[in-house]
Amino acid sequence: WLMSDNMHHQWLLLAACFWVIFMFMVASKFITLTFKDPDGYSAKQEPLILTAVTKVEEVHVPENKYWPEKFQPTGKAFSGNLIRQPLVHMERLELLRNVCRDTALRNLSHTAVSKFVLDRIFVCDKHKILFCQTPKVGNTQWKKVLIVLNGAFSSIEEIPENIVHDHEKNGLPRLSSFSDSEIKKRLNLYFKFFIVRDPFERLISAFKDKFVHNPRFEPWYRHEIAPGIIRKYRKNRTETKGLQFEDFVRYLGDPNHRWLDVQFGDHIIHWVTYVELCAPCEITYSVIGHHETLEDDAPYILKAAGIDHLVSYPTIPPGITVYNRTKVERYFSGISKRDIRRLYARFEGDFKLFGYQEPDFLLN
Repeated sequence: WLMSDNMHHQWLLLAACFWVIFMFMVASKFITLTFKDPDGYSAKQEPLILTAVTKVEEVHVPENKYWPEKFQPTGKAFSGNLIRQPLVHMERLELLRNVCRDTALRNLSHTAVSKFVLDRIFVCDKHKILFCQTPKVGNTQWKKVLIVLNGAFSSIEEIPENIVHDHEKNGLPRLSSFSDSEIKKRLNLYFKFFIVRDPFERLISAFKDKFVHNPRFEPWYRHEIAPGIIRKYRKNRTETKGLQFEDFVRYLGDPNHRWLDVQFGDHIIHWVTYVELCAPCEITYSVIGHHETLEDDAPYILKAAGIDHLVSYPTIPPGITVYNRTKVERYFSGISKRDIRRLYARFEGDFKLFGYQEPDFLLN
């Protein structure tokens, strides 16, 4: 009986072991099934993530894929930040077109393509280039570039300084010297450009150059033009000092300034508006360079005109093109708000057309 009882216990123990093993197997299966989906989800997501990355790479095409052919950044001139120059210049031209369409600014943005304008535009027939002269923005160097391209001199270094502005000897014809049909043909077909600068800083530069550090070969600014402005616009007639910036600003902001301009003749080109000089809303220019970014703009212009392999723009001294806000504020600090507002009213077209901000001292 004892042996039968022991065998019964052994069978129970064996059954219990079997049951434990069976439950362990069931539990293992359950655990496997439970965690299989997360592992499978992760495995399925990996290729989806890779696909998404691949699509982003496919649509993220570099900007220059969409540039017009003539703006393709090829050649060593387009190194570094010059790679984005085409976009910058297209934005400038778009701004110009938009402001030209603004009827509220029409009187400040439009002018006739008169002989005065055509006299400002220099011609390089050999390379089909037109350059509109806007004084006090580095134009002397651009004229040297064109003189070399026209073949009068083989390099910029060979050009004597007194020849650059001597239009009988420098080999630079003006657009006004051609017939009407020839003028129209060149305006339609040639590469055309000019350079601008913050309008108020340009006026300061003109004042300093012509009335303060006046060159010996231009005596009429100090001896003829300055006295004419002083007689008309100086408030304190007892003062005997030379032309002051305040007198100059009052003259420029006078809505009736033209009667003096006629007496001064073409000497006024150093301070008349860019609109009056180059007719940017009437003539479709290819590029508008900015003096403040000339280090980038000059090589871009040479490249866009197709002459970068023939000539280089002369080296620009460090810092010479940087906008000097402190200098501008200092010059205008002693000028009445009324005179500054009248001056801005005359040059507002230049500010708006070329993206220059209204001076802070006008807003205070």
